Amino acid sequence: MATYLEFIQQNEERDGVRFSWNVWPSSRLEATRMVVPLACLLTPLKERLDLPPVQYEPVLCSRPTCKAVLNPLCQVDYRAKLWACNFCFQRNQFPPAYAGISEVSQPAELMPQFSTIEYVVQRGPQTPLIFLYVVDTCLEEEDLQALKESLQMSLSLLPANALVGLITFGRMVQVHELSSEGISKSYVFRGTKDLTAKQIQGTFPNTGARIMLFTGGPPTQGPGMVVGDELKTPIRSWHDIEKDNARFMKKATKVGASACWHYETLANRTAANGHCIDIYACALDQTGLLEMKCCANLTGGYMVMGDSFNTSLFKQTFQRVFHKGYNGEFRMAFGANLDVKTSRELKIAGAIGPCISLNAKSLCVSENELGIGGTSQWKICSLDPSTTLAIYFEVVNQHNAPIPQGSRGAVQFVTQYQHSSMEKRIRVTTVARNWADAQSQLQHIEAAFDQEAAAVLMARLGVYRAESEEGPDVLRWLDRQLIRLCQKFGQYNKDDPNSFRLSESFSLYPQFMFHLRRSSFLQVFNNSPDESSYYRHHFARQDLTQSLIMIQPILYAYSFHGPPEPVLLDSSSILPDRILLMDTFFQIVIYLGETIAQWQKAGYQDMPEYENFKHLLQAPLDDAQEILQTRFPMPRYIHTEHGGSQARFLLSKVNPSQTHNNLYAWGQESGAPILTDDVSLQVFMDHLKKLAVSSAS
Repeated sequence: MATYLEFIQQNEERDGVRFSWNVWPSSRLEATRMVVPLACLLTPLKERLDLPPVQYEPVLCSRPTCKAVLNPLCQVDYRAKLWACNFCFQRNQFPPAYAGISEVSQPAELMPQFSTIEYVVQRGPQTPLIFLYVVDTCLEEEDLQALKESLQMSLSLLPANALVGLITFGRMVQVHELSSEGISKSYVFRGTKDLTAKQIQGTFPNTGARIMLFTGGPPTQGPGMVVGDELKTPIRSWHDIEKDNARFMKKATKVGASACWHYETLANRTAANGHCIDIYACALDQTGLLEMKCCANLTGGYMVMGDSFNTSLFKQTFQRVFHKGYNGEFRMAFGANLDVKTSRELKIAGAIGPCISLNAKSLCVSENELGIGGTSQWKICSLDPSTTLAIYFEVVNQHNAPIPQGSRGAVQFVTQYQHSSMEKRIRVTTVARNWADAQSQLQHIEAAFDQEAAAVLMARLGVYRAESEEGPDVLRWLDRQLIRLCQKFGQYNKDDPNSFRLSESFSLYPQFMFHLRRSSFLQVFNNSPDESSYYRHHFARQDLTQSLIMIQPILYAYSFHGPPEPVLLDSSSILPDRILLMDTFFQIVIYLGETIAQWQKAGYQDMPEYENFKHLLQAPLDDAQEILQTRFPMPRYIHTEHGGSQARFLLSKVNPSQTHNNLYAWGQESGAPILTDDVSLQVFMDHLKKLAVSSAS
């Protein structure tokens, strides 16, 4: 029998799905007592080399309110050529093409290993992909030249039949006509004027299109204005927003609607047409990502932030947009619709990710919303193999209506999308999990808890709330949920914190929450509003592995004592004779300990007798290079040492187990004290244990 960890791993590899609970509580009351909602992380287009698409249409349930797709969980009567839908129990006739099926000759969609299957649907005309470049020309000459070179490079990577458009803007907006040879022709608009879709005809609705915006500064004109022309007025900070001093952000001014409202309208119009907006913002100051974030967030577009278009961070990240997968096809898909179907005991509370609601009020939609709710279908205008949505469910089965022993609940995810080869495809994933009575089988539910998925799903909820609620309120909500979870699943004697224990399947969860509370997703201190928007954008779309790195960065140590090894993200890991490599997803930091830095300054690595020291210095550089070459977007690379100004990137992330306040109290020799008033993980856990065991709470 496979362990739950192996089961979770296999399911993720096969179906691209990770549930918070892998055995489901069988009543609404018990499910709410579990604290962490029943939810999953879904990567709709997870890359599978062993999944060639089948060249026929899916078979659908004939009940108009169901329309679930035939799958391995359906009951089949091979003699009568009937199948029963596992969601609504409707009996359906097989289509004539299935006349030859039998127990030994099954179609792929009935085989258990094809719980995920992809269909190629040859309906409708094939439309070419559209790429629209929207380029800011108010740039330094060197920057503009570098950007031009990147754009020309990208043209050589596009499919031969792609449609390409170009809009440039400064104070005026120029729409260029690229078909006229020998003479450059363009339509010019004033940048202060807002135009409706009717005034600009020919928007290619419901076709795969990337609108790529390259901006080198904040908008200073028109309805999307973020800051005034005068340099004496700086762009808004978090302090201005909290004090209600960000005049262009306010919901309505005497001049008209706010910039945020303008961009939201634009984003919704774009998403309705099935197009996506990428934002490449390269400047030393803020460019208005806070106001524009919905353009990328609602349409599934990319958001890339850099200091200049003339950096490898921008150039390589932009090139990776056009990377091809194993089969020589673009790793991008367009205009996807995700439809979720559930067993009767489950309802859908909502989704969090780069999507918009399609307002499909089916029978399986819950009244309680989490994220983008009130629907069982969402539109995702742009997808790649790592795009991941969080889907939240609600158990609606009543406490007094027990579910028969051994029965399973099922969920089906149907993703229709335009492949980069212009084919229309449908990917169907159908998964099932056992129900259990939480009163008599709590240990089964507990053992099947996926703490990694649960941490990311709760974090997504927290970050989603942080967009509209005050920071301290979100932290209090996360703390309350953590205390309740520890009270429910911890083993302890009342009012005795020392007796508190968490089982293995929950043991890492509190430290994920500790690091999440300190992360840039929830703490805006030391980040500009644009940076916070950038970090949150990526957190809402990455898969589980990358999301965990964002919550709790990975730290590797290199020393003469053995091969490189992962070490605790703790100040005690910072030793003089070690090199550390930290991966936070957004930054790769290489940190030389005090002794190592002194040896390097003395030039030991250049002496033949210290060849092993030269290799030690090189090892983290090689490992960092590997990450830098594959990650999207390319991380910022920071090389620093003990006492260096950029050591702050490492010091702000590690758990401050030694600070200037307690360094001498413990008589510790090792590690580096952190100058901070933040509590350490140890203090956090002590408080958590006290609150969890207290009879008062």
